[in-house]
Amino acid sequence: MDPQLPQSLEEYSASSTTVKFNRPIPLLRGPILAGTSDDLSYGPYILAFKDLPSWAAAHKSCESKIIAQCEEGARIGCAITASSKCKPPWWQSLTGWKSMDLKERERCEDREMEDCLVAAKEKCIGFAKERCTAPFLDARIALGESDLMNKVVGRMVHAASMPEGSKWGHLIGSDSLGGPEPRVTSCRASQYLGSTAQLHLPSSYSTYPRHGYFMPLTFIFLEQRPVAYIPN
Repeated sequence: MDPQLPQSLEEYSASSTTVKFNRPIPLLRGPILAGTSDDLSYGPYILAFKDLPSWAAAHKSCESKIIAQCEEGARIGCAITASSKCKPPWWQSLTGWKSMDLKERERCEDREMEDCLVAAKEKCIGFAKERCTAPFLDARIALGESDLMNKVVGRMVHAASMPEGSKWGHLIGSDSLGGPEPRVTSCRASQYLGSTAQLHLPSSYSTYPRHGYFMPLTFIFLEQRPVAYIPN
């Protein structure tokens, strides 16, 4: 029998011949068709979050991960700083002073460590917001039919509140009048949440009674004014 051939058929079993791979990480954004106002030189597709809740969850996750990594590094730095501040000066051994009590040094290091971590946590939160806010406000969110209808209704309400002399000029510029209707598939998060949107706090989740049961309610804090988004 050829020694290069397998001695047992178990070497051909599924467990021996199957290569296991880790499950793919789900994409934060997916490709959607570009709108008529988008730059088509990059191709017919753009990346966008599927809805506002997925965008808010990704933003919160981004901040949480950056804060966790920042605080982990800060602990190492704070431990080194606390040990350096609480150790006795080198010249004490030359003057004949007895060594510092180990319990007293431990209490000193605990105090220095706590103060250092409190200051580092505040800086880590600010650093995370600085890194996440601008990219996420610039990210695109896919628009569904209900979102497009809300934009149309908003324009109609705005037109109704204008003086009679300026209503016609406003309607002339409407997407529904004068020429083919432009295709809108997405918008920037800053446009979705408001032209002056500034995220000051990460999104939080609560419940809201609707149709006899409780459903998720997402709060996005814009300019310190909570705006509630109720999923369909």
